[in-house]
Amino acid sequence: MFRRLLFSIVLLVASLSIAKAQPSLTVFAAASLQEAMEKIGAAFEEETGVNVVFSFAGTGILARQVEAGAPADLFVSADTAWMDYVKERGAVQADTITEIASNALVLIGPDDSQKFDLAELNLASLLSDGRLAIAEPETVPAGRYGKAALEQLGLWQSVTGHLAPMENVRIVLTSVARGDVPVGLVYQTDALVEPGVAVIAEIPSSSHPEIQYLAAVTGIRSNPAAADLLIYLTSPRSREILRSHGFVTDKVD
Repeated sequence: MFRRLLFSIVLLVASLSIAKAQPSLTVFAAASLQEAMEKIGAAFEEETGVNVVFSFAGTGILARQVEAGAPADLFVSADTAWMDYVKERGAVQADTITEIASNALVLIGPDDSQKFDLAELNLASLLSDGRLAIAEPETVPAGRYGKAALEQLGLWQSVTGHLAPMENVRIVLTSVARGDVPVGLVYQTDALVEPGVAVIAEIPSSSHPEIQYLAAVTGIRSNPAAADLLIYLTSPRSREILRSHGFVTDKVD
């Protein structure tokens, strides 16, 4: 009995030592990338043995955390503005900034919604007494892109009194799926992961600045695996995963 117990303790200690010795890295990434990045992380771990831990949230929230010294090895932003923000503060290594993907914007409604021609869409009338869910337009990339698009399309003024600004684009997605709001503005990749919504209208890319997802090694920690993962994010396998989730990777092909 004692020998079995001793053997079990030895095995436990050994397994804990192996787990502790396993290399790992932490990635802070925009919420809209969650499903694709988790698959890329799993593929990277399978190929390298490096465990990848993710933290997903609105880009602005993550950028401020990285600036404050949060233990992130890699930062993935959904726009250039927040990447510039952390670069200017020395929170990322400027020479590692790499574009990994692009995206598109759509308007969504509940899953039984009718699709409209954007040129004929009276957005204010469609909202009726409801609100347009949008990621915070002053700080969140999806909201910034969305505001720019609606302004260019001549729709912004008609909906400014009917906005429901939200912390990130995934909260917008959930709010529409639950029926809390009749219309939301999200990335096309978000609409693909939620069966409870339907695309009402596609927003032309010419109406807003180019959507750019940028990754960079942080300046906080020195983890050699971070540079390896950064390179992996533009590999054929990563591009394949990103495209399978609706992202555009033409610029990194």
